[in-house]
Amino acid sequence: MEIAVLFGVFALLLVLGVPVAFAIAMASVACVLAIGLDPIVVVQQVASGFTKVSLLAIPLFIFAGELMLRGGISERLISLASSLVGHLRGGLGQVSVVASTLFGGVSGSALADVSAIGSTMIPQMEKRGFSKDYAVDVTVSAALVALLLPPSHNLILYSAIAGGGVSIADLFAAGIIPALMLALGVMIAAYFLARARNYPTEKFPGFGAVLTRLIAAIPGLLLIVVIFGGIRAGIFTAVESAAVAVIYALLVTLLVYRGMGWGAFVGAVSHAARSTGAILFVIGAAAAFGWLMAYLQIPSMAVEALNAITDEKVVVLLLMLVILLVLGTFMDLAPMIIICTPILLPVARAYEVAPLHFGVILVLGAGIGLVTPPVGSVLFVGSAIGRITVAEAMKSIWPFYLAAISVLLLVTFIPELSLWLPTVWKH
Repeated sequence: MEIAVLFGVFALLLVLGVPVAFAIAMASVACVLAIGLDPIVVVQQVASGFTKVSLLAIPLFIFAGELMLRGGISERLISLASSLVGHLRGGLGQVSVVASTLFGGVSGSALADVSAIGSTMIPQMEKRGFSKDYAVDVTVSAALVALLLPPSHNLILYSAIAGGGVSIADLFAAGIIPALMLALGVMIAAYFLARARNYPTEKFPGFGAVLTRLIAAIPGLLLIVVIFGGIRAGIFTAVESAAVAVIYALLVTLLVYRGMGWGAFVGAVSHAARSTGAILFVIGAAAAFGWLMAYLQIPSMAVEALNAITDEKVVVLLLMLVILLVLGTFMDLAPMIIICTPILLPVARAYEVAPLHFGVILVLGAGIGLVTPPVGSVLFVGSAIGRITVAEAMKSIWPFYLAAISVLLLVTFIPELSLWLPTVWKH
């Protein structure tokens, strides 16, 4: 009965168009009342969701990404990417993928990625004769790479929800190879689609130009070294790394690139504050939801249910992927991580899937939902930048879906793709 109330109210509110965070909170209150507990329990669990120290890294990384976004790094990364891959078929599409990958290592956010790169690349592709749907699709698909690269907010969130034992530094390392595979997959899809539509290439500017643009982009790219290298080397924790990243981003944007005025700085602060507030509200509400699932023993029920269906590890993993892909169509990434981790992580452990490996599977599988209607936030932002409807954007997105799902399957069934790099860097 209580489980039906929890998930029934949640599903009903989503159908009615209530924002996910409010739907989670209201479903939790309804379930607590159905159980007969004092509603103050929900407030207590919401408050406890904020107490994990590692979560402090998220607002700081968001702020650092906002500073780099407004400080001129995106233009320099696009210029560098153009000199490297612009001469390939579908030149500007390839530039968008490489630029998104580079910027993803700075921002750690798919939304920031598509906003920074898309606002420049989508209009440029349109001017060069690329169709709007192609320009939007390649840009939003490439933005997913940011989910797996340090300083990914979602990997930090998974580490906090997993209950310890999953190192943020190891998660950052585990996501690098899958992220590069995803970028390569999107580039291949972009190439074949561009060739089929006979899209133009860019002229190779010469190795001198490549070197010049690389030097210009190095101060921004060093942020990746500061973040990941510092954590990996044990110089500072993830939270300390985030604080250092903010200071470094300020120094680069103010003293090196000199691309940030007072108005841009205020905009970065206010947008980072709004984003942090929204994320923390989701985290708090989902913490109460997760506590209720544990109280009702839903994770153990999930393990027993899957055991009753099959004892084949491959089948179980495929079922989990289907669950993630379906949920991703109507839920945002953060609440999905918070809700699915307590349910699916015990299942993964029961079938000898390492928590580190499962974290990459979860973030990538749920992340595909960001470019999947009806809720795909990254797809909606990209469509708004390209001034087309989501239906128009869907015309040519299937090759990119195929690339992303292919990488997801490879990462799921070849654990070494995620586990090799963290193991190597420990020695």
